[in-house]
Amino acid sequence: MCGITACVGGDDAVGGLLTGLGNLEYRGYDSAGIAVPDDRGLNVVKREGRLDRLREALGTDRPTGTIGIGHTRWSTHGPPTDANAHPHQDCTGHVAVVHNGIIDNYETLRRDLEGRGHRFESETDTEVVPHLIEEELTAGKSTEAAFRAAVQQLSGSYAIACLVDGEDEVYAARQGSPLVLGEADGRYFLASDVPAFREFTDRVVYLEDGDIVVVGEEGYDITDLSGVPLARDVDTVDWEPEAAGKSGYPHFMLKEIHEQPESLRQTIHGRIETLAGKVSLEEFDAGAFEDVERVQFVSMGTSHHASMYAAAQLTARGMTANAYMAGEYADCPAPIDEHTLVVAVTQSGETADTMNAVRRARDAGARTLAVTNVVGSSVTRECDESLFIRAGPEIGVAATKTFSSQVVALTLLGERIAEDSTGVQRAAVRSLLEGLADLPGDVQQVLDESNAEGIADALYGCDSYFFLGRGPAHSVALEGALKFKEISYEHAEGFAASELKHGPLALVTENTPVFGVITGEDDLKVISNLKEVQARGAPVIVVAPASFESEVEFADYHLPIPESHPEVAGILANVQLQLVSYHAADQLGRPIDKPRNLAKSVTVE
Repeated sequence: MCGITACVGGDDAVGGLLTGLGNLEYRGYDSAGIAVPDDRGLNVVKREGRLDRLREALGTDRPTGTIGIGHTRWSTHGPPTDANAHPHQDCTGHVAVVHNGIIDNYETLRRDLEGRGHRFESETDTEVVPHLIEEELTAGKSTEAAFRAAVQQLSGSYAIACLVDGEDEVYAARQGSPLVLGEADGRYFLASDVPAFREFTDRVVYLEDGDIVVVGEEGYDITDLSGVPLARDVDTVDWEPEAAGKSGYPHFMLKEIHEQPESLRQTIHGRIETLAGKVSLEEFDAGAFEDVERVQFVSMGTSHHASMYAAAQLTARGMTANAYMAGEYADCPAPIDEHTLVVAVTQSGETADTMNAVRRARDAGARTLAVTNVVGSSVTRECDESLFIRAGPEIGVAATKTFSSQVVALTLLGERIAEDSTGVQRAAVRSLLEGLADLPGDVQQVLDESNAEGIADALYGCDSYFFLGRGPAHSVALEGALKFKEISYEHAEGFAASELKHGPLALVTENTPVFGVITGEDDLKVISNLKEVQARGAPVIVVAPASFESEVEFADYHLPIPESHPEVAGILANVQLQLVSYHAADQLGRPIDKPRNLAKSVTVE
């Protein structure tokens, strides 16, 4: 949600900024702008709408400076307009600021500033920042001191980058919103996420909450809010720039669906010993979870569905496990004791609701563990321990490969927790691990043989789309419905199969296709529910193992999946549902990678 980019050094700041903003489009935005100083002064150009409008506004007479800041805005305070787009300036026009997050006390600050004669041009919370800096500069402080003093007056979440006309540094701060520094030979970058500058460098510094960084052509200095110098490690990003490109696919989402065999290999690599029937997670010492009696998953959106999948598995192992929406958990946390493990599941590692849930759990004394895709993300610093899903970069707003990798990583984690807690290695674990080992090849088979496009075409123009499942397949049904509504803009709902007769059946008509997820376990009741909706005229689509052909011959359509362990089959079914959603949205001409009103990373509540 929103994207910051900045570059220092090199010959063409505008080119670097536009590249960075283009690479951050996946985060979602409704306006964009840049600020670049040159011999004509501080040039600020910003436009409501897509990046093409900004490029057009820049025209051929572009600023020629070697330093600049840029921003893609997702509206929170004030609608998407040119005036509300970032960067924002002070009264003198010498200070420019871009900001992600929400400044909670901006109304008070704005009233005070207006009372002292400051003029505001926008409705945003961000605009208070350049005016605060202006006041501190007017009082005679250096730019760094003025920036630091302004930041200390802010309450809320923010990543901020600032330029002052006539100076060759970018001043930046982070609190509760992601900000990373890229280090190249003679050139430096700041951004909300690594893909912004990955084609220029693989050397990254992950800034932490409370960090202030001053970046110039000769290097950078990181301090805390009071000015004490800080040392931050330089990490090397282990994926190539091409991994964040489309590689010939028409959409990032389709590319990432097809990347699942490889992402799953990465998730599994070195973590399963099929012959020994053993899960091997080097991140955790032997017996690390032996005192765990209760597991609470906190997450949102697709990550919440992966958490539900994991909670159902752990419950079947005899553990007490629950999946909570992080936004609700943060306000009303579940009971915690010394035997509670709180697992935060977040693809980006920056999800605001999940971060707040972690803090509540930690403050209550819980042990916390992050399951995330991003090394160096905020959640890894907030939690006691981390497990990475290793899915690689995901650009499409609708999560696909990260869901399957989350489910696999959580399955392995759950098996390890259950084994440590009970002291018993399940005899059935070997068949599960064999199913996981076969999963990359099985997913590839689904991708090669799927008839999802034809089914999406056959169901074109229906009123609503329902998805049913039981046990872990319930979370797959919810995820299938979420993908469908996210990118097609058509109404879709997921239900536990048992819920159907308790209300939703009233909505079923001949124009309401119903998808049923069959995994090879507890399926008779799902089949019975599907026959019931079919009796009321609804088209029925069954996602089931190919061997179930006779059991599901009543269905109007069959999306087959390879034979697998029942706890793995849900992942294969999900791939089929991803493809159905993709093709349905494509037929409708939707902007699949940039669905309206949605952002890849929800970093404000």
